[in-house]
Amino acid sequence: MRHAAVVVLALMPGVAGAEGAVIRLEAKRSPEAAAQAAQAWADRFDGVVTLPLPGGWTGIAIGPLPADRAGPLLEQLKQAGKVPQDAFVSTPAEGTALTPAGALAVPAALPDETPPSPDRYLRLESAPTEVEGRAALERLRATFPEAGLWALSDGWFAVTLGPVPEKAGRAWLPVLTKAGLIPEDAVLARAADLGQAVEEGAAPDLAAPGAPEPLPPLDRVQRALRWAGHYAGVIDGKDGPMTRAAIAAEIATARASTDPGTALRLLEGRRAAWADAQGLAPLVDQATGLTVTAPMRALTFDRAERALSIYGPRDGSGAALILFSQPGGQQELLDLAGLVTALGWVPQPERTVRQGHVTLQGRNDAHLGAAEGWVREGRAEGYVLIWPAGDEATHTRLLAEISDSLTRHGPGTNEGAAPSTLP
Repeated sequence: MRHAAVVVLALMPGVAGAEGAVIRLEAKRSPEAAAQAAQAWADRFDGVVTLPLPGGWTGIAIGPLPADRAGPLLEQLKQAGKVPQDAFVSTPAEGTALTPAGALAVPAALPDETPPSPDRYLRLESAPTEVEGRAALERLRATFPEAGLWALSDGWFAVTLGPVPEKAGRAWLPVLTKAGLIPEDAVLARAADLGQAVEEGAAPDLAAPGAPEPLPPLDRVQRALRWAGHYAGVIDGKDGPMTRAAIAAEIATARASTDPGTALRLLEGRRAAWADAQGLAPLVDQATGLTVTAPMRALTFDRAERALSIYGPRDGSGAALILFSQPGGQQELLDLAGLVTALGWVPQPERTVRQGHVTLQGRNDAHLGAAEGWVREGRAEGYVLIWPAGDEATHTRLLAEISDSLTRHGPGTNEGAAPSTLP
């Protein structure tokens, strides 16, 4: 039965290139999976569409909807448990094709092309008793919620992950082992060799290896990996142990592909989709002469104070962004860092100082604070980002976006020395 709220809320006319908002429900890697998921949602809601996403993904959404009514409807559906809690409202780019569910056909496989049913399992860990086996199952499900438990013919119990196609299992076994996510003695086993299922698991989404893709330029790789939380090194475009370890961590945790090139392309696609969901937009600040990509849905201009331009919270978001720029070098940069600390924007910060660069990270019960500054072309410039406590993941990703995008577009109208205090 379709949910009545969507019927009551009038959908906007038109499909391809329609303007308006959509409620994004989920995304799938393959057109076949997207078509199946869209049809399942269409059995419950009117107005289900698919739309292309970066990285070759396909989004499933409800829409198009009037922008001012999409948010309240989403909250209503979340409270009723009708949509995923991570569903969100998005405004597709102009010209984005919204295809009604059912128009994206699921191609029928030819009889001789039907792949065999997966019959392999990653045997993760064994235990001599069922009690110990269940304890191991609970522990491993923290990483692999799909894990199951089997009673072996020799009386032992095995925690497994599967079923998976043999090709996928052979590709992922060394990847997950090397990442330390499964024991080193894990093996790939046939279902027939496992005995009887005690607690059924679910098939994990481990993609079979495809044709390898070229790796994006390493500076892009490092930026994407930093956004994902895997890389904390310098963005220098050079190969090294930190970059290689971060690539391995992305492959093991995202589990989108064992091929580095494919995994990084998909990561960049996820980053672009996240930026769209966050409403990131260019901020051209005339006071400081700086341009940056920022979460403008959460910010509103407050005031300019000599070397500073201050954006406060919009609609109680709890966010703030401060841009700073003034003539000077290392000492002026350190003076600005001291001012940021004194004003409590970055509470009790951990400070990292190098020649021409400084970072501050801190938090309290109310907010997360971070600052980054550079000496570039005879100027000390940078930013401070304040974000609500408890949302570390978004804060970390926003820092990566701001750091990557901060540039100087020209002279600022706010030229002058940094203030020692603010009124």
